[in-house]
Amino acid sequence: MLVDSPPEQCADTAPAPPTRRAVRALGLLVSVVILLLVALASIAIGAKQLSMGEVWHGLFHNSGTYGDVVVSERLSRTVLGLLAGAALGLSGAVLQALTRNPLADPGLLGINAGASAAVVTAITFFGVTSLSGYVWFAFFGAAAVGALVWFLGGSRGATPVRLALAGTAISAALYGYLQAVMISDDAALGRMRFWTVGSLSSASDSTIVQVLPFLAAGTLLALALARPLNAMAMGDDTAKALGAHLNRTRALSMLSATVLSGAATAACGPIVFVGLMVPHAVRSFTGPDLRWILPYATLLSPVLLLGSDVIGRVVARPAELQVGIVTALIGGPVFIFLVRRRRTAQL
Repeated sequence: MLVDSPPEQCADTAPAPPTRRAVRALGLLVSVVILLLVALASIAIGAKQLSMGEVWHGLFHNSGTYGDVVVSERLSRTVLGLLAGAALGLSGAVLQALTRNPLADPGLLGINAGASAAVVTAITFFGVTSLSGYVWFAFFGAAAVGALVWFLGGSRGATPVRLALAGTAISAALYGYLQAVMISDDAALGRMRFWTVGSLSSASDSTIVQVLPFLAAGTLLALALARPLNAMAMGDDTAKALGAHLNRTRALSMLSATVLSGAATAACGPIVFVGLMVPHAVRSFTGPDLRWILPYATLLSPVLLLGSDVIGRVVARPAELQVGIVTALIGGPVFIFLVRRRRTAQL
């Protein structure tokens, strides 16, 4: 199994010098500012362009004007994007640490596809229509596919490429199943045709309220696992010597990733590559210490998701390109670059 630079990991998980900690802390503040700006852009930009004055008025002085109504509708979409982006970024970072696989991602490993297949099954064959009902199907589908990919990839002997190939194969099969179900059921096609490509367009206050407890629980669990996952990055023997409980950490890590990606997929549909790209980007700045990677991923993954959503609204005006399509278009070349870079490094 490939591990990224173990000696460097051992060094970087030690306490950082004060100057480096200060730079990382400043980076977190900058990330918060960037996230706020992108969130404002998500509210202001769409089929109808709004000024910052109109956005401010709609947020704090809603009087029922057209602009205020638009702000209210986009606010739910933006909040869901913030929550789903953070969930996908965190789950990707946790999966990469758990599998020691730099190419791990809920979409790439088929976890999102498993959640999607379970949700479509619940809606089409069991008549489940509410998010609170099919979110449990999403969790089951995500967990089942995650376990299957891990088994087919070689379990403890899995390599990044084998896991990616297993995830890709299972995803292809599950998406074929999704298409077959929707084509054979016109009602299902009408309900699911936007959801299956990943979209924030159906966001509502009720959706946010229903997924928020799951996302909050998954986020807290992921952040609490930073230290034991850091210890496991040094190897199982070293981790045991440091007092880490390996089986418990693996089980809780998989539970956290499943809850986060399952809830996000249930609310927005399958959105790929967010959990792959952002942890890679922040790792080049923070180093491999998950105590910094996880907070950065929590802040910057929504930047990517909301930014992609804004791009989708702009490039296809007056219609819009679904956010799942935009992240796939961005993430595909990034994934190819990462695979080629790793192969070059191994020659």
